[in-house]
Amino acid sequence: MKFGPVPVGESLGGIVAHAVRRDGLVLKKGDTVNASHVAALQAAGIGEIVVALLEPGDVGEDSAAKCLAERIAGQNLRVDRAFTGRANLFAECAGILCLDADMVARVNDVDEAVTLATLPAFRTVVAGEMVATVKIIPFAVAGAVLDGALAAAGGGRLSIAPFKPLAVGVVSTILPGLKTSVVDKTLRVLNDRLRPAGAHVVADERVPHETRRLAEVLGKLKDKSDLTIVFGASAITDRRDVIPAAIEAAGGRINHFGMPVDPGNLLLIGELDRKPVLGAPGCARSPKENGFDWVLHRLLAGVPVTSADIRRMGTGGLLMEIISRPQPRGGGGPSSDGELVDDHG
Repeated sequence: MKFGPVPVGESLGGIVAHAVRRDGLVLKKGDTVNASHVAALQAAGIGEIVVALLEPGDVGEDSAAKCLAERIAGQNLRVDRAFTGRANLFAECAGILCLDADMVARVNDVDEAVTLATLPAFRTVVAGEMVATVKIIPFAVAGAVLDGALAAAGGGRLSIAPFKPLAVGVVSTILPGLKTSVVDKTLRVLNDRLRPAGAHVVADERVPHETRRLAEVLGKLKDKSDLTIVFGASAITDRRDVIPAAIEAAGGRINHFGMPVDPGNLLLIGELDRKPVLGAPGCARSPKENGFDWVLHRLLAGVPVTSADIRRMGTGGLLMEIISRPQPRGGGGPSSDGELVDDHG
């Protein structure tokens, strides 16, 4: 592509780089110069104009943007009409955004003329939300550059894993000092988290914080729930603690304990009868974003969460802190409203 000032008589077919306004004549950036434009420019006494002139093999910005956007758009995504070198991708349903971050980096490494920006991987989205944009920086790119970007994308695609209307079983363990109002509030907060996904609570069980009783309830819930969440009256501190021990006693297994997300460190993920079981960290009682949300959203969209997935959540996993607090997330014990404070998570 050639770019720069040219005599008006040689500008036919060029793309206007900068708007021209003179004696009623208006040429906007991106307009293609036609014969009437040339005549009007000459009549206005304009001798030259800055344009981009495509050369053989060049691909216009809109065509290039659309081509790349369509290559990377997977399930439940639509590509909007390309305009000014930009093609946006929109979610067609509520769910989470699945993408290959390495693919995004490869595309952006091809040439500065081609850019791809996305929301973070596994971000919760709603129908109609923009999740990615392809922007071609100049007015056109060489065909070889576009081919390189398409090759870099390879089979990598962005997609939306749609939320599923899961049946969720909830178990709250009870210790002296934990008010019923706290447990009730926890359930309301959980329902608010589930509602956007269309999931719903099918059981609300409350049992003493004791391995045998909890194991019995977990065994009862496994047939009626797609996902079970346990809110402990006391934070899980070890794989041999009450909640993980109860999961194993009920015939399940522990897949991972702890996560590099704060708040949320003390989350436990296991399975029972091939269905996920979450030991919720204390911060899950709060509506504020925490590591529990990151795992819950994936499970509500039917996306498995492995131990390796949890370990990779550390980058960006520091979600909040209160500078004025002398010992961050420390000092477990009952709060003024009777809620047991969860240290470390």
